[in-house]
This record gives sequence, structure tokens and C-alpha cells, in this order.
Amino acid sequence: MTPTINRAERAGQEVTPDPDVPGAVSPPTQRVVKVIELLSRHAAERLSLARIVREAGLSRATAHAVLTQLTADGWTVRDEDGCYGIGLRLLTVARRAEVAFPLRHTAGPHLRALADSSGVPVFLAERDGPSIVVTEVIGDPSAGWVRAGRRLPLAPPVCREFIAWAPEPERQAWLAVADPAHRERLTRVLAEIRTRGYSVERLVDDSTPMLEALAGLRDSPITAALRAQLGSVITELITIDYLPDELGAENAVVTLAAPIRDERGTVVASVVACPDTRLSSRALAELGAATIAAAERISAGTPAPERGHRQ
Repeated sequence: MTPTINRAERAGQEVTPDPDVPGAVSPPTQRVVKVIELLSRHAAERLSLARIVREAGLSRATAHAVLTQLTADGWTVRDEDGCYGIGLRLLTVARRAEVAFPLRHTAGPHLRALADSSGVPVFLAERDGPSIVVTEVIGDPSAGWVRAGRRLPLAPPVCREFIAWAPEPERQAWLAVADPAHRERLTRVLAEIRTRGYSVERLVDDSTPMLEALAGLRDSPITAALRAQLGSVITELITIDYLPDELGAENAVVTLAAPIRDERGTVVASVVACPDTRLSSRALAELGAATIAAAERISAGTPAPERGHRQ
């Protein structure tokens, strides 16, 4: 999570909180971060000022001022057509910072091996306090929300593989903030995840287009209250996992996630496979076993299988 900073002054003016960014007290900093995050998501491209204005939700004058300073400092570059991309200084800082996050380096070969052997996109989700952050993506997941840097709250009904093995007080606290209509099912689902070793995300039939549209609205510059309402609607479209008696000849599976544990056995991350298709019960079990195996290898720090070797 972005740490809260103390009230400060910049250019002789007091910085005031941004009401749409909980905990943030520096809108100028938030604007710079928006531009950097946008450019990093399109690292191989050059984006026009108009596109940056539109996708970052900034005024043209603000975006131009931010980019002018970033370019002068080497964080971004501007080509002869007036389009912008990430600069070498940003790349240098990012590479220096990688040493603080060793898990993604350990996980990388295992993620690639799983993606190769299963033929589906895979990503790594790491816990960061009360949030889950997507840190590595292998392949091209069909779900638009899956991208490096995407942050999700550790809140019901999602991120179940992080909670299923948590101590009982933490599980109960997580369940306590769930929709009351979902709590009984979530309790059964958490027990099932502990038994089989992975969680499954599925959707109500034919809800994918609506879910993508709602997710796009949630990511647009809107108020926190409306964003929360959209989140509630999205939750209603999700059928929470599979229980054993619900599996059929074909099963709609969006993602499947297995836990990665630290040396104390605490779940600190998960390997997430993204088939986003219908799978037979056997195919689902096979993908689940392969995902668990990859997560266990990462947890143990063992070498990944050679490329092309089926797990």
C-alpha cells in the first residue's frame, strides 16, 4: 500500500488530501505516479500526450507539466513525434529495486515452466499487508484486470488461497466482513481449498462481458463511493468457487490459484493459472496439481523444470 506521508508544503502551498484516494495527502505526487504507472504498462510503446491525458485522467496542462519534468530528469523520454515512453533512469531505479523482492526472481522460471506445460497464462500474486499485488505475468491473460502492478484488497470473496490456511482468528475476521449471504458458503469453500490445495474462480454463465465492462468503469476516474458500489455489483456476478458436488462434465474456470509459503509456512503469495475456459473435472484436477507443484517448488526454492518439460 502507498504509505501515508505527513502534511507538507510544496511551492509555498499546503498540500491537501485527495478525497478519491484514501490515505493520500499529495495529489501532485499521485499525478506523477499515475503517469509512471501508465507508461510502465505500455513499456514497449510511445504514448501520445492526448492518450496519457485520457487514460491517466489528468488535464492536458497537468500531464504536460508532469511529463516535461519527468523527461528533463530522465524518467521518461519524448520522441520526435511528441510521444512519451519510460526512460533509462526509471529502468535503472527499477532494476536496483528488484533486489528487495527476491520471490519474483525465484518464481519466474517456475511460472514460465507452468505456462509452457499447461498452455495457459500464469501470474504471481504477492501479499502486501492488506492487499494482493500482481507482480509477474507470463502470457496474455484474457481478463483485462490481470496486469503487473494491479492491486487487489485482501477481502472476501477473492484471495481465498491466502486465507484458507490462515490462523482461525484471521479467517474469522475475513469472514466477518463478507456479505452475510455468502458467509456459510465461504466457510465451506475455505475448508475445500485446504483439502484440494487450490482455489478456483468462476463466473455466472454469460457474465464475462458485463464483468469486463464494470471492471473498466471501476478503474476509471470515479469517486470512492461509486467504485465501492461497482465492486459490490462485480461480487454479485461471481459464483464463489466449486464445491465437490458442483463439478460437472465441463466446468467454467477463470483462474486457479495455489499458495506459496515462506519458511514459517505462512502464505505469502500464490501461483495463479488463467485458463478462462471450460475444463473437464479431470483437466481441472490436472491443472490444479501442476499449479500446486509449481507453488511448492517456489516455496522450497528448488530449480524449475527445463523448458519444454511437462510437470
